[in-house]
Amino acid sequence: METFKGTKIVNGIAIGKIKLYKAPVYEISEELVSDMKAELDRYNAARAKVQEDQSALCEKEKAAGHEETAGIFDAHAAMLDDDDVIDEACKEILSEGHTAEYAVSKGCEAAEQMFLNMEDEYFRARSADVVDLKNSMLDVLFGADTSSLQGTEPAILVAEDLAPSETVKLDKSLLLGLVTRLGSSNSHTAILARSMNWPTLIQCHDIADDWDGKFAILDGYNSCIYIEPDQKIIDELSAKQAEDKRKEAELQKLKGQPSVTKDGRKVKLYANIGGPKDVKAVIENDAEGVGLFRSEFVYLNSKTDPTEEEQFKAYKQVLEGLAPRMVIIRTCDIGADKTIDYMNLEKEENPALGFRAVRICLTRTDFFKRQLRALLRASAFGNLGIMFPMIISKWEVVKCKEILNECKKELESEGVAVGKYEIGIMIETPAAALCADELAEEVDFFSLGTNDLTQYTCAIDRQSASLEPFANTHHPAVLRLIRETIEAGHRHNTWVGICGELGADPTLTEDFLKWGVDELSVNPKSILPLRGNVRNVDLSNYKTESPKAEEKHEPVQAPKQKGFFGRLFS
Repeated sequence: METFKGTKIVNGIAIGKIKLYKAPVYEISEELVSDMKAELDRYNAARAKVQEDQSALCEKEKAAGHEETAGIFDAHAAMLDDDDVIDEACKEILSEGHTAEYAVSKGCEAAEQMFLNMEDEYFRARSADVVDLKNSMLDVLFGADTSSLQGTEPAILVAEDLAPSETVKLDKSLLLGLVTRLGSSNSHTAILARSMNWPTLIQCHDIADDWDGKFAILDGYNSCIYIEPDQKIIDELSAKQAEDKRKEAELQKLKGQPSVTKDGRKVKLYANIGGPKDVKAVIENDAEGVGLFRSEFVYLNSKTDPTEEEQFKAYKQVLEGLAPRMVIIRTCDIGADKTIDYMNLEKEENPALGFRAVRICLTRTDFFKRQLRALLRASAFGNLGIMFPMIISKWEVVKCKEILNECKKELESEGVAVGKYEIGIMIETPAAALCADELAEEVDFFSLGTNDLTQYTCAIDRQSASLEPFANTHHPAVLRLIRETIEAGHRHNTWVGICGELGADPTLTEDFLKWGVDELSVNPKSILPLRGNVRNVDLSNYKTESPKAEEKHEPVQAPKQKGFFGRLFS
């Protein structure tokens, strides 16, 4: 028996033979051609074929009810219309005389590098989408047959990596689990694996050709794969697999059940989403609302600055589809690594500390007001929470509310209906956590963004692999800030939620409940397991401190500044 480690994406046990898949490797010739028009025709035909295939995959996933994965292929089809990619390829053919194959590789190179240069791990992982499209076009140009990756019997599929279009073509009845040498936890393949709940291991660097056909057990819980395991391991993990199936059946029974502890303490379990395509997942997993709608995806999925009407339709679709559930929409969190060409943002030395989120919105007020008007219009169709990100000072909240009120008055004067809504902010910096008492006076709710709060508190770039030995998501300073923020919010009748990764951490659920958290917002797939965890907690023997009398605080004034913000708000 041999044991090899990797990085788990999905917990679970897969038992069976290994099927090793090797993607075709193409030699791209740099020889020049004489008939450039014929090469351009080949290029356009390949692009049209792949675009047709991606649209077909999108429709297939929609028909299966997989809205999240359908969105991947819808985005792929749109990427093939990208002017920069097309122009680069056409230049290689018509101006340089290269082949269609060379033009495809060169045309995708710049887009791939753009994503790889981004700080945010999610957007770096989008480089794999560009590679997927490039390889799909090369498959067409080279006439490759990629119809089957799996053979004819159920197996654990092992590969160097898998592209989204390869993953979605897999025969689910033949797939026991996935193992790849490369990959990212934020790749679309990982997203697909989570949505299908396949036991999955990535970054398993010891994959070897002689694994093909061998009996193996993929152990997602311990992030490893056993090659030709002994009987003890087989018996142990077979029993674990049977237990998982029993637990999954039990989880389904929690649908419709209240999220309440044994001693009667209620907590709201909300979902984090990226757009209208995620509404079905919210409903299917019985989330009680949406604690974080990342509105930046409305901007990232548009080639131009989205209009008020375009934004309104997206927000209305989600609010209407989930009414009367609450939907908290975070205002645009663009900037830093999440750059968009049409916004013309300057490159920065320290983007995580730079011109982003509310800092952009308070500077470009016309841009901000388009979104706020769209949100206010949508509020008439559901239960809305408007949340401002990257807040560090009270004056920022006051200014955001002033602009919001201006928009409300404008709409009312135009005869446009505006519904009720709550106002909140993200607590994702130590500055916000430490002045939570002052901030709570201005808002209805807080939402703790624990990913950034951990990064800024510990001065650890959470995307840096080299810093992993120093990273500690349970750092006592972070947990203290979370607890003190909850207490500060409650002193001012402001409810407090958590929307970062820690919200789904089962080892912290009881602590969060002891501290009085009102809401936890997590990936839709985590709702039922988290509900089960909540229902197993008993706080009857935990004595909470009596709330302190509300303290009087001097108003926090914006410091006098010499720069742009100083001139704007002084």
